[in-house]
Amino acid sequence: MPNTQSLTNPRVNLISLNVSIGSYNYVQNWMIQEARQRVSRMVCFANVHMVIEARRNPLIAEAVNNADWVTPDGVPLAWAMRGLHYVKQERVAGMDITASLLEQAARDSVSVFFYGSTPQVLERIRKKCNERFPTLQIAGVLSPPFRPSTPEEDEATIKQIAESGAGLLFVALGCPKQELWMSRMQGRIPAVMLGIGNALAVFAGEEARSPAWMQRAGLEWCFRLAQEPRRLFKRYALTNSLYIYYVLRQLMLQQSRLTNISQ
Repeated sequence: MPNTQSLTNPRVNLISLNVSIGSYNYVQNWMIQEARQRVSRMVCFANVHMVIEARRNPLIAEAVNNADWVTPDGVPLAWAMRGLHYVKQERVAGMDITASLLEQAARDSVSVFFYGSTPQVLERIRKKCNERFPTLQIAGVLSPPFRPSTPEEDEATIKQIAESGAGLLFVALGCPKQELWMSRMQGRIPAVMLGIGNALAVFAGEEARSPAWMQRAGLEWCFRLAQEPRRLFKRYALTNSLYIYYVLRQLMLQQSRLTNISQ
């Protein structure tokens, strides 16, 4: 069982982010343990898109790097951790751990709160949870407006979630909005906040997920691109290209430094 008194975990640098090292089970147990105590924590699930967004915007990088855990959500990040730092890190994806956490929360009587997405998706989440995890305590759901929240709205949201008694807060606002929101809420909401993006829609059955072989091969982006080519083509063409460029550049810089040291 992880040491829940410690906020530290080993990390390695990947372009713009300091990505945490830890097994899937270790991270999940840590989350549940902290959720039982209703400690304010922040967890980010980093993928290629988040890495590049953080590379472009220092505020996003700061928000994510200040999280308690930054797990490699995407297979390309796990590959890069091995290639750059010789770390054999398994993937800890938001889509996978959402269902795992809900199942364990139901067993351990940890209540949960869903924040983000649409009222329709949140209603489907309630039904899905009732079917799969009938003992799960859903402390509340809230779909915020699709605009920046006011300070008054933030205070009302904090109060609602805090008074609900939730130990796990699933935040589905999309990257980087959810990371910036959670960063503002650190220390203010007494729950483990998890930025899960569209994992909520997938769990609710609103969106399909790629086959397992595509997940293992790091090709989930191809599956999503095929579903929404007009919306995602430009984004994937740019972010994937930049990611490859920055990883190769970081690798070459590391090799150059090692060569200089050895001379």
